[in-house]
Formats: sequence, structure tokens, C-alpha cells
Amino acid sequence: MSVYWFLVIFLISGCSKGTSASSFPPANPCIYNGVDTCIQKLTINVNLANTHQTIHSFGASDAWSTKFVGNWNDVAKKNQIADYLFSMDTLSSGNPKGIGLSLWRFNIGAGSFEQGDSSGIADEYRREECFQKPDGTYDWTKQQGQQWFLNAAKQRGVKYLLGFAVSPPVQMTINGKAYGMGTPQFSLKPSMFNDYADFLVQVCKHFQSSNTPLDYLSPVNEPQWNWGSSPSQEGTAASNTDIANLVKILGTGLQSNGVNTKIEVGEAGQVNFLNTATTDNRGDQINQWFNPSAPNYIGNVSNLENTISYHSYFTTCPDNTLIQTRRAADAARTATNPLLQLWMTEFGVLGDICGNLNGSPRSTNIDYGLYVAKVIHHDLTIANASSWQWWLAINPYDYSDGLVYISSPAGVINPELSKTDGLVSDSKQLWCLGNFSRFIRPGMIRIDANINNQTDPVYSAGSIMVSAYTDAVNKTLVIVLLNEQASAATLSFSGLGAGTQITGGNFNAYTTSADKSLQKSVMAAGNIQLDPKSVTTLVAKYN
Repeated sequence: MSVYWFLVIFLISGCSKGTSASSFPPANPCIYNGVDTCIQKLTINVNLANTHQTIHSFGASDAWSTKFVGNWNDVAKKNQIADYLFSMDTLSSGNPKGIGLSLWRFNIGAGSFEQGDSSGIADEYRREECFQKPDGTYDWTKQQGQQWFLNAAKQRGVKYLLGFAVSPPVQMTINGKAYGMGTPQFSLKPSMFNDYADFLVQVCKHFQSSNTPLDYLSPVNEPQWNWGSSPSQEGTAASNTDIANLVKILGTGLQSNGVNTKIEVGEAGQVNFLNTATTDNRGDQINQWFNPSAPNYIGNVSNLENTISYHSYFTTCPDNTLIQTRRAADAARTATNPLLQLWMTEFGVLGDICGNLNGSPRSTNIDYGLYVAKVIHHDLTIANASSWQWWLAINPYDYSDGLVYISSPAGVINPELSKTDGLVSDSKQLWCLGNFSRFIRPGMIRIDANINNQTDPVYSAGSIMVSAYTDAVNKTLVIVLLNEQASAATLSFSGLGAGTQITGGNFNAYTTSADKSLQKSVMAAGNIQLDPKSVTTLVAKYN
């Protein structure tokens, strides 16, 4: 047999998985020169020309621990927490010092803390101070612990600050409490809409004259829930009409007082409330507020940001639900006002996650971090959210919905023993969020990305997910890869096309996995390695 025909037979047989062990050539016919020719090569494809939303920010809230932690005497521990959340510095190892949040949420309290046990809220952590005293005067020394973190965020370069209220001050509510009445009714005295709006204006006016001006104000939170049926925290229901009326008064008040703060509306308890009508006038919020022909239209209100926000709770599994609910919300946004931005403003690991994960007890391993990353990925790529914000940045509880955790000085999970001091620890929830927040900076634009031209998000959700972002001014490309599989994967980058290429042919890679937390490495574009159950961010300049 000639050498020519030997090679032809070798190559043909080497592409067939069905060759038996006794056939010629022997052993594994898929292996040719040490390469498995039978495995489909995984290739990352991006398209610079096909752009989507501009990224605004990644954030988290100061509820409820900062009122205590911000007053700890141990400044080093407070700075450690602030660095985890806000720092853009780099350690000597090359690993990031923190996750570089670009937005921080400040909870404007309603006064349940001053009421003490009579507040009806058993957990002292969930009570909040109020700047306005019952006589209508203001005490700006209140919420000192929270203000410490507000300043820490600003000092570390956090770009945006947002004040959010979940209840009017107790002196303005119908029941004299910071929670509702367990009904769909807005817990604000009908005669005090102007008073509540003025309270929020005065808070924004005060901070505008400080080093920590509030860029945004969210006046109502999760209005679809009937707060008060089992009082556990501040909060109130509200109808779309109530919120529209309040926003109109608030817009006028901010403008007349020369306050630059922008109003952010929505904070829907679930994403489907944005586009699904309800019988109690608390759903279909995109249409009701941003359709010019709707009776509750507020799109022309002064100081209103062209955004509407939702929370990602209870819609994240199974994968088809995760995808379809967000696709429907984005479709409603596009049909009503294509320029309207969707913000995801609250999420944490709560309750049972389709039998796979649970909000309790406290779990901080990679399964929980990867789940968080999966939700972020779909909020960004399916809902086209331009901002993504976490709920409890600092968590003292035996729950999985925190980023940074505190325990007692002895290491016991006990909120009461953590009020004045405690141990600080990180989590994979923190670092997996950091795979996005640290590298996808405000103003970057999401672009098309897929693996092997696979465009079915349901398929990708169970295997490898990819999203990509660019800074066209600084010629920076960021790619975030989620490997849901229990096995490692090797991919290659297809390139940028049109004469554009990755500078030096390498990416800086940052991996979060079971034993890594944004660990830096360098990966060649043709040899990108994904750890099992991991999130990897690739960063490179291009020219």
C-alpha cells in the first residue's frame, strides 16, 4: 500500500466515532497528532457592529446592616467591607481588591427605629431612622452608620448614589407605622402627598449640598406586595395612580428647589409586573406610565429619568421562565418606548430555587455565586437591563442573600452579637457579581456574542453562556463566560474581523470558581480555559 493511500484511509477513519477498537488504525481513531478531531471546537464569536444597551451601573444597597456596621469602632474592618464592595484597586498578585460597584443605594428611613418595639417590627436591623422628626424639623445626624458607607463609596470612586424610600415617614402614614395595612392601599394619608414629596425633596436638597449628592431617587418600592400583613420590615403597597400622582408632585418640587436628583420609578416586585396587567392597578407599569395615551402617563415629568425598574425575585427558574419573563418585559418596553431603559434594582438568593438551591441556611459557595451570575447574564442579555443592583450588601443573617457577611466576634451567626463588632467574610456571590461589575464600566455597550453561533438561550443556560461589552473610546473588549458544567472547557476566540485584532493576541482573564476569586491569569485568544462551574471575565485592548 502506498503512503498516499495510507494517509487517506487514516484521515477518513479518524473522523468516525464508530470505528471499533480492532480496526486499522488502532486505539482511538479520533486522536490525530494529539488532537481530538471528533469533538466540536468551541469558538467565541463577537460582533462589534451589532450593539445593544449602554451599561449604566452595577450596584447594591446599604440595608439593613450599615446602621450598625458603619458605627463599629474598628475602622479597619469597615474599610475591608468598603474595599470588597467599592474598590477598583489591584493587589500585588494582580487580583482585584474589590468588585468596583458603580452605584450605591441609600435607604431613606421612615422612623421605625425611633419607635422601638412599638414599631411592630421585631428585628431591630430592619427598623430605620428618619431624618424628619415628628414635629416636621430635620435632624441630619440621623442614619450615621449608613452615611459612613455613603462617604466610603464616594471616596472609592463609586459613580452614582441612589436614595430609595420604602415607606413615608411614620407621622405621615395612615396607621402611624412604617409598614402598610396588609392591603393594596398606599399607606400615606391622602392629605399628605405634598408633605411626603417635600420630605424627599428636602433629603435630596440636603445631600446635594454635601460631598455625597444623590444622583437618583426612588420614592416607592415593591408596591405590588401588601406590606403589613406580617410586619417584618418597612414597606407599603401603592397603586400605579398613587405613584404617578406622587411623582408629578415630586418632579415639580425638585425642579423648583433647584435639585438635580433624577426620579427613578418602578421597583416592581417581579419583572412580569412591568408588562402584565393586574386587577388592582399595580401591574402593566411600562404601558401605564410611559404610554403617552395612558391616564397615568408620567414620561413628561420634570427630573424623571427615562427608566423603569424591576426586581428579579421569583422568576429565575426554570430556565425557560427566566428567559421568557425577561423577553416579555423587553418586548413591552420596545413597543411602548424604545428609548426607555430597564433597570434591575434588587436581587438576592431567596427561598427555594426549583429544589436546587435555597436562601437558608447561609451558603456562600460557587453554586450560589454561579446562580447569581446566571441571573445577571439573563437580565443583561434577554431583558437588556442597563443597570443591575443587589439587595443586602452586608448580611448578618443565616441566609444566602448577601455579598459580604458579618458574624459575631466569636464567629457565630447572630445579628444581635454583631451590632458593635464582628468578623467579616466574603462570598462567591460577591466575586461572581464582580466578574461583571469590576470590568463592565459605566458607558460600555453590550454587543452580540455567542459560542459556535448558538443563539438558543435555553440551550446556553445549561452549558456555557457568553456576553460581550466594548468601550469604543478606549478600545477595550470585555467578555464574560459562565460555565455551568462540572467539567472544564477550552475555547478559542474567533476575532473581531474587519482588520481589528486583540492587542498582543492575549486576554487578561479573571476567574471565579470553587477555589478562585477573580484570580488573574493570561490566556491566549486561541486557548481560553474555563474551570468547571466558573465565571471567567476576559479583558483586552484591541486595535
